[in-house]
Amino acid sequence: MAQTAFAERLREAMEEQGLKQVDMLRLAAERGGKLGKSQLSQYLSGKTVPRQAVVALLSDMLGVSAGWLLGEDEDASPQPAQPTTHADPKPAPMPKEAAPMRKFDKSSKLDHVSYDVRGPALDEAMRMEEDGINILKLNIGNPAPFGFRTPDEVVQDMASQLRDTEGYSDSRGLFAVTMNDIYTGNGVSDLINLVMQAMVETGDEILVPSPDYPLWTACVTLAGGRAVHYLCDEQADWLPDLDDMRAKITSNTKAIVIINPNNPTGALYPREVLEEIVEIARQNQLIILSDEIYDRLVMDGEEHVSIASLAPDLFCITFNGLSKSHMIAGWRIGWISISGNKRLGKGLMEGIHMMSNMRLCSNVPAQSIVQTALGGYQSVKNYVVPTGRVCKQRDFVYERLCAMDGVSVVKPKAAFYIFPKLDPKKFNITDDEQFQLDLLQDKRVLIVPGKGFNWETPGYFRIVYLPRRAVLGEALDQLEDFLKYYRQ
Repeated sequence: MAQTAFAERLREAMEEQGLKQVDMLRLAAERGGKLGKSQLSQYLSGKTVPRQAVVALLSDMLGVSAGWLLGEDEDASPQPAQPTTHADPKPAPMPKEAAPMRKFDKSSKLDHVSYDVRGPALDEAMRMEEDGINILKLNIGNPAPFGFRTPDEVVQDMASQLRDTEGYSDSRGLFAVTMNDIYTGNGVSDLINLVMQAMVETGDEILVPSPDYPLWTACVTLAGGRAVHYLCDEQADWLPDLDDMRAKITSNTKAIVIINPNNPTGALYPREVLEEIVEIARQNQLIILSDEIYDRLVMDGEEHVSIASLAPDLFCITFNGLSKSHMIAGWRIGWISISGNKRLGKGLMEGIHMMSNMRLCSNVPAQSIVQTALGGYQSVKNYVVPTGRVCKQRDFVYERLCAMDGVSVVKPKAAFYIFPKLDPKKFNITDDEQFQLDLLQDKRVLIVPGKGFNWETPGYFRIVYLPRRAVLGEALDQLEDFLKYYRQ
C-alpha cells in the first residue's frame, strides 16, 4: 500500500479513537514499545511506512487489524480483527457503558512556545543511533562531548568543598552578603525564565533579536508577553538593524534584549552599535536585558564591551555564567547582575527577589567554584588565540563553507557557532525543517535550521564547530556532497 494511504488510515483510526499524537506515545510506552515523536510524525505525513513490529504495535493500540492499516484488508472502516468463535445460542449481555477516560493535554500556555534546538530531528537522530547509525552532531553547543575539559583547579576546588555545600545557600547565592543585586541561577537559561516571570505582564512587548537564542522568545511568550523580533542584518555582519529596532517600539514595549556575542551568528557588537542601542532605550525608557554568556570566547583580537557599562542612567540586567567560558555546561551555574538606575526597577527587583526565594537557591556546589573560576587562570584564552582549537576550527569550517557552491556565510568573531545561507535560486529551500531532516536521513549529519532561531527566511542553518577537525571535515564532506544534488 502507498505511504500516503497508510498515513490516511493511521489518521482515520486515531480520529475514530479520539487519540492525539501525545496519546499514541503514551500508549506505546505503556506497552513497552519504542515509538518516537518524530517517527510518528513521519508516518502521519506519509513520508514512510513503519516496520512490521511497529505496525503490530500501532494496530494493537488502535484496535484495528494490521492488514487494514497496511491496505491488505480493504474494509471501508477501521474495524478490529474479530476472533473466530463457536456459535452461541444466547446473546452475550451488553456491557455497561464505561465513563470516558479523562485525558490530560499540555497547557495552552505552551501553544506558541517552541525550542527546536532540541526538537523532532534530534528525536529522529536518537532513534537512528538506537539502530546503530553513527550521527555527526553539529547541533548543540555542549563542550564536554567534544573533549573540552573543565580546568583542573576548578574541579579540585569543587571536590574540596562538597561537604561544605550540602545545604541551601542564600537564595541569591553564596556571595550575596558582599555583592548586591547579583542572583545566581542554574545557568543563564534558568535566569531568563525567572526574570521574564518576574517582569512581564500580559500584553507586554519585549524586543528580541532575530535570529535569537530561542529560549528568549519562548520565555517571553510563556510569561504572557509578546516577543517582537527586530532584525539583525546579514549584510552588516549580523549586527542589529537599528532602524528596524526603532520601528518596532510601541507603547507596550518594556525592554530590549541583546545577545552579545550572538548565538547563532557569532556576531560581536562594537561599542558604537551598543551606544546607539543605549540611546534607543534611553529615548523610549526601556529596560536593557543583555545575554553575555559568550563574552570570553572572542577571537581575532576583538574586545567585548558590556552594554551596562555604557548605560549608568538606565535599568540594566546582564546575564552571564561559566557554562561556555569554563566548559562546565552540565554544572549549571549562571548569574544576573542588576545595574544602572535601580530606582527605576525597584518593584521589578522585588519580583526577582521573590522568584529567587521561591526556588530556594541554585546549585550550591557549582556556586562554590565561581570565585576560583573567575579569579584563576583563564584557560579559555588558549582556545581563542589564532593557534587555539576553537579559533582554528572556526577558520576551517568558514573556509570549507565559503568553497561550497551556493553557500554564503559571514565569518563569526565570537562563540562557537556559524550561520550559513543556501542560495535560494539554486536550492529552492522553502522548508528549513525538511532540509534538516533530509540532511540527517541522507548523510547522517545533524544541524539546526534557521527557523529554530526565529529567523523566518528559509535556507539558513547553524553549525556548531566544537567537534574536532576530523569530525568537522567528515561532516562538511557529507554536506558538500548532499548539496550537489539536493533541491526542494
